[in-house]
Amino acid sequence: MSAHILIDQQDRVGLITLNKPEKLNAWDRPMRDDIVRALRDFDRDDGVGAVVLTGAGERAFSAGQDFAEAHDFDADRAEVWIREWETFYGTLRRLTKPIVMALNGTAAGSAFQVALLGDIRVAHADVRMGQPEINAGIASITGPWIMKEILGMSRTVELTLTGRMMPADECHRIGLVHHLVPRQEVLAKSLQIANELAAKAPLAMKLDRAWFADMTEAAFQHTIAAAIRAHRESYASGEPARMMEDFMAKRR
Repeated sequence: MSAHILIDQQDRVGLITLNKPEKLNAWDRPMRDDIVRALRDFDRDDGVGAVVLTGAGERAFSAGQDFAEAHDFDADRAEVWIREWETFYGTLRRLTKPIVMALNGTAAGSAFQVALLGDIRVAHADVRMGQPEINAGIASITGPWIMKEILGMSRTVELTLTGRMMPADECHRIGLVHHLVPRQEVLAKSLQIANELAAKAPLAMKLDRAWFADMTEAAFQHTIAAAIRAHRESYASGEPARMMEDFMAKRR
């Protein structure tokens, strides 16, 4: 594993911590590969009954895609990129053990999507969640599909087209965040929930999670194919690179 994620086990819970706080835990391919490898290792470990995913630092669970990686994509690299997300999302969907998301800070873009692919989400009052990709010129294809499954079409359209970030109280009110606790209790609450889940019947848990994935598998594969088409067109146009530059200039 790289230094960009930390691995631990507490009781019967595997803990993965995103560890690039200086970049708001934004991920690139090596970091995503490490996360997938850690998830699969915990899934094969009979001593682990559940997994918690969290971030280092106080500002962000993850800012999502690292623009330093995505800025120079062309159409072919964009297609490979989507296949990488298929692996990451597919691993989250097909894990045999439950996943608790300990949201220590903002979850934006692909990190918002990853958070939604967990089973239970714990956050504090300063957390924000949303799909701001349009503000950086990145088309949203996988994100709206994941959001629609949980939020319905109307709110999915609004969040995707505006790029608005939702505050924690709104996330809690509409059911995206299951437990809203003080900042210093997010990880402890998440570990408590994960240990409770780890004590459940393992075969029933495995079968339940598999069925959740099976119910949406056809739509997931359709979404990946659509994302490849859209991102090939988008990155071939050069628009994402121009918009990312503008976005980062405004932030600076």
